Amino acid sequence: MIANAIVNAPSERLADEKWYALYTCARHEKRIAEQIERRSLPCFFPLYRSMRRWADRRKELQLPLFPGYVFVRMGLQRKLNVLQIPGVVHIVSFDGRPAEVPVEEIDRWRTRLSGAAGIEPHPYLQKGRRVRVRRGAMQGLEGIVTRRKGHCRVVFSIDLIQRSVAIELEEEDLEPA
Repeated sequence: MIANAIVNAPSERLADEKWYALYTCARHEKRIAEQIERRSLPCFFPLYRSMRRWADRRKELQLPLFPGYVFVRMGLQRKLNVLQIPGVVHIVSFDGRPAEVPVEEIDRWRTRLSGAAGIEPHPYLQKGRRVRVRRGAMQGLEGIVTRRKGHCRVVFSIDLIQRSVAIELEEEDLEPA
């Protein structure tokens, strides 16, 4: 089961607002997402449910799907305001400039994750047999096929932050990419 922590901002947005990935201190993502909400900025912070066992009990936790990252939509004039949030290390950048995450990619993940069950983080993959999903919540996404306990799993990646998630799918729902 997926729980998405998505924060909406006021409808009056500036034209120069773009999505950026914030790199965070370990295990600070939830607090950072709350601080972004207090600053009235849109935020995308997907969570997944995980059952954890201790010697005396079991507990279901909501953990970040992309550990160490929170996505924020802002104009670069708000950069300092965001970087001052405790736990934010930096905005993911290339050649000294913040790297934009295409709005289509955020929208695609937000839409797909709302209907996906059994999704969890996975080590980032670059090589493997590429496939496209034909049916279901992940329809249209391309990923890499892996096997786990005799089941077909597809790993989807966000190249900008080099993070991946995996979900079990039926082989008949896949086609070569």
